[in-house]
Amino acid sequence: MFAHITGTLSSVGEKSVVLDVGGIGYLLLVSQPTLREIEKSEETVKLFTQLVVREDALTLYGFHRQSERELFQILINVSGIGPQIALNILSQISLEQFAIAIISDDERALTSISGIGAKSAKRLILELKETMKKKRGSFIEKEGHMPASDAKSALVSLGFSEREAEESVKAVMERLPSGSVQAIIKAALQHMKERRT
Repeated sequence: MFAHITGTLSSVGEKSVVLDVGGIGYLLLVSQPTLREIEKSEETVKLFTQLVVREDALTLYGFHRQSERELFQILINVSGIGPQIALNILSQISLEQFAIAIISDDERALTSISGIGAKSAKRLILELKETMKKKRGSFIEKEGHMPASDAKSALVSLGFSEREAEESVKAVMERLPSGSVQAIIKAALQHMKERRT
């Protein structure tokens, strides 16, 4: 129904914003990454939107990036994952970290997200593994963060210590100064494996 909304920022809440468009205020629920981007922006804000229709409510969700909306749409189609839990996931883990957790069967990373228990983590992995393998590249490109920093964060989310992740990423960055996030992670995991043998 709505692809995106561009309007004047009227108010900001903990999990929502109101955009004024032609004298009408649209309330949109947003993730924490989107909220941070909005706080940095000027008065005019553009958000990609998703309308969720329930029996008793019409709720509009807003996203700073199309890739974030795409993952939200994927998540709410998983059995037992509603819009609020999907928003929790987007607020507590990056798109790349989520993709890695699903692909690598990392239930621990998933259950660290509020609202996700062991059963939900297993269901997410079961239902989304193939999708994440296909979509992971686009999530990496659209995130727009520093590859080394993202690779380190991803390794920490996989259960490695901050120090171990930092040392491994630093070691492989000498060989892959312009490598993608996934290439750095793969090389860092190999580096750690070689050090342990």
